[in-house]
This record gives sequence, structure tokens and C-alpha cells, in this order.
Amino acid sequence: MLSPVLSFEAMAHNLQAQVAGALTNVRNARVDNDVISAGMVQDLVIEDDGRVSFTFVLARDDPATLVREARRAVREVEGVTDVKINVVEPSGRGPAAGGPSSRPQAASAVPATPVELPELGAVIAVSSGKGGVGKSTVAANIAVELAHAGRRVALMDADVYGPNIPRLFGVSEKPSVRAGRIRPLEKYGVRLISLGLLIERDMPAIWRGPIVTKIIHQFLRDVDWGTLDYFFVDLPPGTGDAQLSLAQAIHMKGGIIVTTPQEMAAGDALRGAKMFERVGVPVIGIVENMSYFICPHCDQRSEVFSGGGGQRLADELGVPLLGQVPLQAGMTEEQDTGKPVVVGRPKSPAAQALAAIAQEVAHKAGGRSIALPIITG
Repeated sequence: MLSPVLSFEAMAHNLQAQVAGALTNVRNARVDNDVISAGMVQDLVIEDDGRVSFTFVLARDDPATLVREARRAVREVEGVTDVKINVVEPSGRGPAAGGPSSRPQAASAVPATPVELPELGAVIAVSSGKGGVGKSTVAANIAVELAHAGRRVALMDADVYGPNIPRLFGVSEKPSVRAGRIRPLEKYGVRLISLGLLIERDMPAIWRGPIVTKIIHQFLRDVDWGTLDYFFVDLPPGTGDAQLSLAQAIHMKGGIIVTTPQEMAAGDALRGAKMFERVGVPVIGIVENMSYFICPHCDQRSEVFSGGGGQRLADELGVPLLGQVPLQAGMTEEQDTGKPVVVGRPKSPAAQALAAIAQEVAHKAGGRSIALPIITG
């Protein structure tokens, strides 16, 4: 069986993204798709010295010039020293095989039934219908709070298009690889992996669906997570490839939907919740972020946005509202320095709200009974 398109050793270098991007510019007119998305490039390996090798699946109806175009595209990438291509005929049906199917058949298909990985503990996805609602902030603070309560916790950043977890935790070093498995970083007691740790900060993540799927599968399979109590997955906004790939790859305990009070945000979040239901993942509950603002001088509460969207969404879905997190002055600045609010300002209203939400998540997810301190005063 061919190995995945992307290896972690390759992902640790900028060359990987450039080579993958170059190959997406090579199109197969017969299937009206690029050679990566069509599943024609497999077993892609990039050595530290710039040598590139991969298997190229060429059907009898495909023009032989595609191999030459792929070789030329990769050779033109700065840093590539050699290109070795193994051309094979496809097995099975589908466009890559010249068959009638409307969908390419990749060598490493997403499993039809999600697998159980009991060593990861309770697998919980954190999702949102749209960006900018604080999904990653909620995921990071819940994970840290549970870790501080003595639980073994990991957080996988599956938002390959906007990986924010490294910034929220203040980490930037590349993870090491030992015995063919990547070692997650650890901060505040939480084990971490993110594409943001494997590519340069200013490199745009131009990933097509099949590559997103491969990255998520490798984060699950090739990272040495150890034995955990809770495994959180920070998903990208929306209902795209990342969400479906995760749901098909691993059995999840449930999903948390993050929204803001506005009706528009809650409507987008509803679609995300319905996606979880369709793939058989229960929704643990709703978190309403940026719910209100408490003046740091007079402690007066103000409804900045139209209120109640999170509760109405929870009522419509028949799930609990796990909590409401207020807007807080100075919270963004602390996050930019790598301090989740439960670490930087544990007595603040936002930190107390997030600590209470973490307790609710632990209870709803069926984890071991714990008592999370809610700091007052």
C-alpha cells in the first residue's frame, strides 16, 4: 500500500508546500483536474537534501506528456536537486483509471467507518459556522483548564488555512521526529500540533481537499500523542473537507459549536451543528462567545451585540448552552503574547466563564469526575 501523499519529514520543510503547489498547476485535461486532486501523485517524499520522489499513476488514456510536465514543474521549484518519478498503471476504476466513475480513487481513501482510538480518550471537535467568533480561543482555554485540573490533554490544530493555536500558546519551534513519529510540543500541560509549527509563518496555506485530508489523517496517526483523557480538535470554520475527513477518520465523543450572539452568526453555526448530526457526531453544546461586555471600571454589563443567539441555537438543536463568555478589555493583547486568559488573568470574568464551560464539557463528554476551581474575588 502506498504511503500518504505528505510525510511529516516533508511537512517540516517549506519545500513540501512549494512542490505540492507546483504539482497542482499540472492539469489532466481528461478528468479536468490537477494531478494532485485527481489522485495521480502518490508516495511523495522530499529528502532534506532536496531530492524529490513520487509515484505517478498514469492511465492508458492519459497523455504521456503529463509525466514530463510534472517533472518540469517540480524541477523548477527552488531547492529541488533531483526528481525521481515511478510511473505505474492505476488499479480499480475512476478517472485516474480511465473508468466511468465521477470521482478519483486515491490510494489511501478515507475509511467508511470511523475507527476507535481509545488511547486518545474523549475526542471532542470545536467548530464554528464562520470565522472570527473565537473558536480557537475557546478550544485553547478549555484545554488548558482541563490540563490544570490534572487531566492528560492534547489539542490538534486542524485549521490548516488559519492555524492560530501556536500564537495562542506562544510556541513556534518545529516539533522533533523520533522513530518516524512526530513529537508534539507541550505548553501549559497541553500537547500541541499544528500546521503552523511546520511551515513558515508567512507561507499561504493553499491546500486542496485531498491534501487537507492527508494532513488530518497524519496528525491523528503519525503524532506520538501518548495516552490521553481528552483530545480536542480545533476545526476550521464552515463545513468543508476538514470536518468531513475528521468525522470519517475517527470516532468522536462529540462536537462543541462556538457562536456569537448575532442571528447571522448563530445561523451559520446551525449549519455546522447539522453537519455533525448528519455524520453521526452528537453536539455536546453551544458556547456563546463575546456575549456581553463588563466595564472594567464600574462593573456594569452592556449588551454590545443583539443578545440571545446562543440560547436560541441551543434550544433549536435541543442541546445545552454550555456558557457565555464576555468581551474583556486586554484579552487580545494577552493572547498575542501566548497566554490564554485562564492563565494570564484567571480571576477575570472571561476566565471564570471559560473555566465553568470546561467543567461542563468534562461532565457532558463523560470524562472522569473532576472539580475545576472557579476563582472568585
